[in-house]
Amino acid sequence: GGWGMSFEWPLVSLEVLADEVTVGFVGTMADQYVEAGVPFLRSLNIEPFAVKKTDLKCISPEFHAKLKKSALRPGDVAIVRTGKPGTCAVIPEWLGEANCSDLVLVRCGPRLRPEFLSYWVNAAAANHIAANLVGAVQQHFNVSAAKRMLVACPPLAVQDNLIELVASINDRITLLRETNATLEAIAQALFKSWFVDFDPVRAKMEGRTPEGMDEATAALFPDGFETSELGEVPRGWRVMPVGDAIEAVGGATPDTKNEAFWEPPVHCWTSPKDLSGIAAPVLLDTERKVSDQGLAKIGSGLLPSGTLLMSSRAPIGYLALAQVPLAINQGYIAMLPGGLLPPLYMYFWCRHNMDNIKGRANGSTFMEISKKAFRPIPVLVPTNDLVTAFTATTEALFARLTANEHQAQTLSTLRDTLLPRLISGQLRLPEAQAATEAALGGTLSV
Repeated sequence: GGWGMSFEWPLVSLEVLADEVTVGFVGTMADQYVEAGVPFLRSLNIEPFAVKKTDLKCISPEFHAKLKKSALRPGDVAIVRTGKPGTCAVIPEWLGEANCSDLVLVRCGPRLRPEFLSYWVNAAAANHIAANLVGAVQQHFNVSAAKRMLVACPPLAVQDNLIELVASINDRITLLRETNATLEAIAQALFKSWFVDFDPVRAKMEGRTPEGMDEATAALFPDGFETSELGEVPRGWRVMPVGDAIEAVGGATPDTKNEAFWEPPVHCWTSPKDLSGIAAPVLLDTERKVSDQGLAKIGSGLLPSGTLLMSSRAPIGYLALAQVPLAINQGYIAMLPGGLLPPLYMYFWCRHNMDNIKGRANGSTFMEISKKAFRPIPVLVPTNDLVTAFTATTEALFARLTANEHQAQTLSTLRDTLLPRLISGQLRLPEAQAATEAALGGTLSV
């Protein structure tokens, strides 16, 4: 319940709808992990609607054979017990053989599709889960509470249509994100070729025409090297401290106990937490906003759209180009437009030099790179014409990447808004399909 609506579909307890509700292996695992073997899922591998491949542990086939009870098969529904109780995903086809720890496992019966159950648990069961957590130290959601959970049970044809609609939204989001990874890789390869490997300079030295560029661009590269503090660099390019090539600023956090600094929330204000989950290196919005009074408390003020953000601690090295004017907290070094090297160039430079940047960090509680330690790092500054030629090309790629990320976020918000109403029967499928078509607007540029 908790939706304040009239349910269209009958509600049935999971115990009745499932063939089996059980729990993953509970026991110590530290000495059981092996380099390669049978994938072993933990709570942190389960995200809403998806199993995450990063940080996936493995166990030996022998140990897997011992843990028959917690062996997984594709189509099983896994629900997190501790950490983020109630987070739920269907075990995908690529996990043909797998095992797991501390998860509630559900094998659906003939009246319930696994995907439908995962939508229900993620989007509609929060109240049931919150009300049924047990444990003094660490709250967890147990098997008996899972069995008592009431689940909407529309006809299978309705479940299938709904799954198809959600899958089409998810596929579109995946496609946009894959396209973005490609766009970024193209820009990254260009940066490396021009400014790290100096391919066009080497080609000209050997009397060859530089590959993949017109004559005007090729003419911007010298045909020889000279010695610098960074070793052999293209003739006529300069080496200087990065702090002389760009303006780097830090930020602050207005007192969080003083409401006047946060209400009304007018200006975007970011902490590195905003960058921890982003799918593309662009920041479209921030979780928190500050008031005019709050902004006045931040020395660096409102930074323009296009600023490059680099987290300077906990952890060092998240990077994103701001797509809105924003203020920053003390966990960043921000690089402003208007310097010798534009933020987009600096984005790739920072990625290539991250080990060097991290190597200059220090700190007793956590590692941090200060602006004072960052500014002296030597940077190679090509001629203005070349920097302009590079940003002209990459700006076009990043404009597409940003538009794609906007659309991916719109779709993901739409999905999360539609789901609770769809699975409860409050919203009919044709209406949801129309809303999806409208959101897509037929404007997918790949």
